[in-house]
Amino acid sequence: MPQARTVDPVAFVIIGATGDLAQRLLLPALYHLRADALIPDEFAVVGFSRRGWHDDDFRAFAREGIAQGELNADAWGRFASHLYFISGDSTQGDDLGALGQALGEVEARHRTGGNRVFYIASPPSTYEPLLRDLGRTGLVRREGDGWTRVIIEKPFGGDETSARRLNALVDEVVGESRVFRIDHYLGKEAVQNMLVFRFANTVFEPIWNRRYVDHVQISFVEDIGIGSRGRFYEEVGVVRDVVQNHVFQLLTAIAMEPPAVFDAEGFRNEKAKVLRAVSPVRPEHAVRGQYGPGVVRGARVRGYRQEDGVAAHSFTPTYAAMRLQVENWRWAGVPFYLRAGKRLARKDTEIVIDFRQPPLMMFRDWDMTEMDPNVLVLRTTEDEGISLRFAARVPGHRRQIRSVGLDFSYAAVGTAERPAYEHLLLDALRGVQTFFARRDEVELQWAIVDPLLQAWVEDVPRDFPNYPAGTMGPAAADALLERAGRRWRTAMPSATEATPDRG
Repeated sequence: MPQARTVDPVAFVIIGATGDLAQRLLLPALYHLRADALIPDEFAVVGFSRRGWHDDDFRAFAREGIAQGELNADAWGRFASHLYFISGDSTQGDDLGALGQALGEVEARHRTGGNRVFYIASPPSTYEPLLRDLGRTGLVRREGDGWTRVIIEKPFGGDETSARRLNALVDEVVGESRVFRIDHYLGKEAVQNMLVFRFANTVFEPIWNRRYVDHVQISFVEDIGIGSRGRFYEEVGVVRDVVQNHVFQLLTAIAMEPPAVFDAEGFRNEKAKVLRAVSPVRPEHAVRGQYGPGVVRGARVRGYRQEDGVAAHSFTPTYAAMRLQVENWRWAGVPFYLRAGKRLARKDTEIVIDFRQPPLMMFRDWDMTEMDPNVLVLRTTEDEGISLRFAARVPGHRRQIRSVGLDFSYAAVGTAERPAYEHLLLDALRGVQTFFARRDEVELQWAIVDPLLQAWVEDVPRDFPNYPAGTMGPAAADALLERAGRRWRTAMPSATEATPDRG
């Protein structure tokens, strides 16, 4: 049986360590990996930020985040003794030099062997100057004792041009083999299980193609608003925030060919092939929206333009829907419908495979008013699982067919889901790049949406806000599918319901 790579001694440096990402996700993930003995005793976590904190402040900050889940007093004590904080500005070379000096002392104390991981959790606007300074100060070393890896958060660039420029800088300072562009969706249990579902089961792979599939829907819908991220969201909008990265990564996972070998290069090669087969989005095949005031889960909420940090007449989209074509042998002629949005009626991330209707002339005298084509749904949030709807005869004297359901929940496996960041940080510590985006993937993703984003800049929307909070988006998004006789899936009914709900 193959053995997983072990984790070397290491110093893990978080740049931007006092932010929400570090407290809610990174520090708890590192704590749990250490508590489970997946990280060796010879490790240290060094936080770096402009706040004038000391080690004890950082430890209190980390404990507050970890305590939101399960915290074991003994495990916390062992973890806390390995936490350190260095105050400084990541955009100032002198401060990075001070970080390097303090880091050397920590490395000697904990015998980490010079191995370093830098997690860049600072604002995207700092990436380029920070990378240059990391290289100039020698913190990111190309040679010498120990190895260095750099993890970079999304968004990676703001368009194709800036992404290419940033990639060139990363290659110069870090090297492609040592950079880990993180998209936490690739670390989710359910997303990784899609690959097992497709390629380890005989039942589905033979019909996973244009001959049997009518269309595919990918939905990334949220009932929350933008929270305190108003200024950030004004700069990015929904396409840059989640479509260009999360949603496109789901697209590649569901549309890719099986790699000859499941390793980083094989997996990422096949994802890149999918992206190369997708033409840029045409404006007439896309819809944008912005939420206004409304009611979500029984509570009245304000509109996007009333959120903190948002311009009173903002044209930033909080919703996007689009139709794509994957023009390769497997998927030619099969439309892929993608949508993502804030302040919608529900929270859900799912992939829907809508199969073609078989010939039904032999049942022309039967009642089929409650029957729909087969639908397969892969859910990746909250109630993670897989649902399948198929036709069955209704017991009784009437000749009637209706759709019924089979439903699988990952909870039935009997083990709790590991948070995505635990999977991905462990992979990065092991040097495994499989579930991290490669340079060409990022650039190809931007190439698909860049023309659309530019067209939207030039054509100012006149109807914003165009959907109330608590609905499922603008009416134009429904029309995008209705023109082809299709509709968005709403919710998968249970197997006991009499009336199916297909979309």
